[in-house]
Amino acid sequence: MTLGGQVAIVTGASRGIGRETALRLARAGAQVIVHATGLERVESLAAEIGADGAVAVAGDIVDPGVSALLAQTALDRFGRIDVLVNNAGMNLRSGTLDMALEDWQRVMNVNLNGTLHACRAVLPAMIAARSGRIVNVSSTAAKTAHRNAAPAYGASKAAVNYLTMHLAREMAPHGIRVNAVCPGPVETDMTAEWDDGYRAQVMANVPLGRLGRASEIADTILFLASDASGFVTGETLNANGGTFMA
Repeated sequence: MTLGGQVAIVTGASRGIGRETALRLARAGAQVIVHATGLERVESLAAEIGADGAVAVAGDIVDPGVSALLAQTALDRFGRIDVLVNNAGMNLRSGTLDMALEDWQRVMNVNLNGTLHACRAVLPAMIAARSGRIVNVSSTAAKTAHRNAAPAYGASKAAVNYLTMHLAREMAPHGIRVNAVCPGPVETDMTAEWDDGYRAQVMANVPLGRLGRASEIADTILFLASDASGFVTGETLNANGGTFMA
């Protein structure tokens, strides 16, 4: 699973799955445009990857202009766009009745609209090249209700799954593959804040008996971004330790 000579864009790359994905793609040989809302963390990540292999871009993914900047930066700096990983996302936990409408709209704007904006920004270059891979980071919450996921989060990720399938069918004649990965519970900054009781409860529902690692999701993303998955498109691949087997 190598990406030598290829160029990737990773949104939401400042920490967790996004950061591990950027590092994994870079180790596989890709030059990477790393994105986050704030510049400091992705500048540090770009420096870690190396000046010849990464460029940091900051901005709110809700703004279509940020996605346009990501695509233009890749073309100006490296001359091509081969891979887009839509990892930028957010979750605001609440029940349906006590959820502020603004929270619903914000989660939808980031998780769904941000993904759409980034896809629309890179697709013209991919269509011209008749090649490209898009990997959308979704969630197991898109496929089954979970009390720890707000209704906006699950609904937004379910919409991302549909968008993935729609784009896969629409872009297949242009040689572009579009897939999604649906992680289950993964060790992140957020899960580090869980108390022992809740952690044990979550792990009890994972057949493999543990939380996932961000690096394992990054490896799954690399698979979908590489030629190793050359006959895979329109899939929403579960990477969740068996918590949802469908």
